[in-house]
Amino acid sequence: MAPINQGRAGGVTGIRTPHGEPTVRLTVAQATVRFLANQYVERDGERSKFFAGCFGIFGHGNVAGLGQALLQQEVDDLAAAGPDGPARPSLTYVLGRNEQAMVHSAVGYARMKDRLQTWAVTASVGPGSTNMLTGAALATINRIPVLLLPADTFATRACAPVLQELELPSSGDITVNDAFKPVSRYFDRVWRPEQLTGSLLGAMRVLTDPVETGTATIAIPQDVQAEAFDFPESLFAERTWHVARPLPERRVIAEAAEIIRSARRPLIVAGGGVIYSGATEALDRFCARTGIPVGQSQAGKGALPYDHPQSVGAIGSTGTTAANALAADADVVVGIGTRYSDFTTASRTAFTGEGVRFVNINVASLDSVKHSGLSVVADAREAIESLDELLAGHHVEPAYRERTGALAAEWDRIVDDAYSPTAVGVNVATGAEALTQGAVIGLVNETSDPRDVVVCAAGSMPGDLHKLWRTRDPKGYHVEYGYSCMGYEVAGGLGVKMACPDRDVFVMVGDGSYLMMATELVTAVQENLKVIVVLVQNHGFASIGSLSESLGSQRFGTGYRYRGERGRLDGSTLPIDLAANAASLGAGVIRATTAAELADAIKVAKAAERTTVIHVETDPLIGAPDSESWWDVPVSEVATLDSTQQAYHVYSQWKSVQRSYLTPTESDPGASSPSSPTSPSDGDR
Repeated sequence: MAPINQGRAGGVTGIRTPHGEPTVRLTVAQATVRFLANQYVERDGERSKFFAGCFGIFGHGNVAGLGQALLQQEVDDLAAAGPDGPARPSLTYVLGRNEQAMVHSAVGYARMKDRLQTWAVTASVGPGSTNMLTGAALATINRIPVLLLPADTFATRACAPVLQELELPSSGDITVNDAFKPVSRYFDRVWRPEQLTGSLLGAMRVLTDPVETGTATIAIPQDVQAEAFDFPESLFAERTWHVARPLPERRVIAEAAEIIRSARRPLIVAGGGVIYSGATEALDRFCARTGIPVGQSQAGKGALPYDHPQSVGAIGSTGTTAANALAADADVVVGIGTRYSDFTTASRTAFTGEGVRFVNINVASLDSVKHSGLSVVADAREAIESLDELLAGHHVEPAYRERTGALAAEWDRIVDDAYSPTAVGVNVATGAEALTQGAVIGLVNETSDPRDVVVCAAGSMPGDLHKLWRTRDPKGYHVEYGYSCMGYEVAGGLGVKMACPDRDVFVMVGDGSYLMMATELVTAVQENLKVIVVLVQNHGFASIGSLSESLGSQRFGTGYRYRGERGRLDGSTLPIDLAANAASLGAGVIRATTAAELADAIKVAKAAERTTVIHVETDPLIGAPDSESWWDVPVSEVATLDSTQQAYHVYSQWKSVQRSYLTPTESDPGASSPSSPTSPSDGDR
């Protein structure tokens, strides 16, 4: 490490640790920032900085601590670099507009970087910090690394209770930040400067671990942030964290190969782990040679390009008919990097083949033991390459390969129909013609470039994208569906764009999610980042409206309407102008009402240099093609409404075929799908 300039804040003090090591006098906040700026990760010999920067909104809890430290770091870095030095500080600061949104941006960035780089996020004491809780849960559930630095109340309690402090009669050491504990993979509170070193190293251990990663939270009381301490100089040396690739145990991977070899109808379920581990090329080679078809979860979509001969697209509740047909007949299911969410397994009704067995390849043992499958704890790429060697010369029967191709081709024709710009519906507000959501997706897909990225998270759009989007690049599909958080889209899209400035980023968002959190349009304008937002206006919650109808609840409470004369929300449609709202936040805005106008708008937005919002009206009552699948959402067991009674009858049929997957299944006379499946898309039809 180069000598620290004496003129900078925190020069070498002359004081040494008990072991004789030089120290640097810094505040706790300054030490935190300097430490973060010098953390690196390495995988496969490639080394990169781990923290791209720090998002922050300042208040009385962090403005004089971490705020001052980030300022100090910027000024000192640029002064030391001189006019010919680096154009940016070692830890870039970005001002966000909403604390939750800042975390979403960090997550979007980290996911795009395959979890090898992320951002820190700081917020003020009280509501500023607790606003990050939703983002913390999202990052942990999706297993995406992000470091949160919430401010905390005074460690000294010198003037308690301070503004925004939680007081409990039963405990004096609990603050609102304790709420982060259940949604963080690592949590610590730095009561004393001496604790900072262990806390920072502990957070880095978790953030760079492919199994343990998620939210790391270090709460720092506001007085401790500003407190000075003599830190060992070595704390601020560049430190490189190796991201491991666990190898499969030879005996276990050999057993996995034998199970696959014995299968007549094997199916691979590719999850996000395939993409995070950089295993897409290995999977391509393996399935092309063996002929084993591949279905993809939301996080795993893009593991194969949509037109790969072995790709059968999305699987599960929002899957393709091709993938779900193969899933129903599969005798061996090979899950690679998937956590088998309820959408992936269609609430445990997807895999109904007689005697079906599971081989689960995952770096996390938690996921590898699901469904009583053979547990292969290993990196996805390493495991696939090992299987490729062990199964050399093995391939599925020609008839099975032909069936895979035929099913995929049939679904491709269904997608063509859904993409048709001539498919129009009705604008529920005006009664005029409106595009279908499928046509909007098709126009964006076909007008975008292969390396462009589509971003989404909640509403009806994620399910439709999972079914319909033709992914051509492993990083071209970015749908947050572990938490499916409304409001993620614009903020997450901002993070994606920061991670890949050479790609166009299409944020697909419905009016419901947009209204939750459009604030980061301002941040995109501030940072001169171009994001293309396709804002679908359908005057309500299309997804929950569809689900409500399929469950017998008649779309109750899902439309944006005035309160009527009899006190119900059944009046005329609210006069909401979201295009005008986007323009007021600094974005360019294009209104499109027809397929031709939308196609032209996309071309204009791609040619533009600024963030552009394309506003388009759609019919919420016309859904995507049916997945012939199910999602378990309990229906009222007793009701006076006929619609609810009918929905409960269908629900009971599906429950009768739901399986535990705990043991290999025997012949089950009830293992056929009900005649009236009630997947979330059905209510749209």
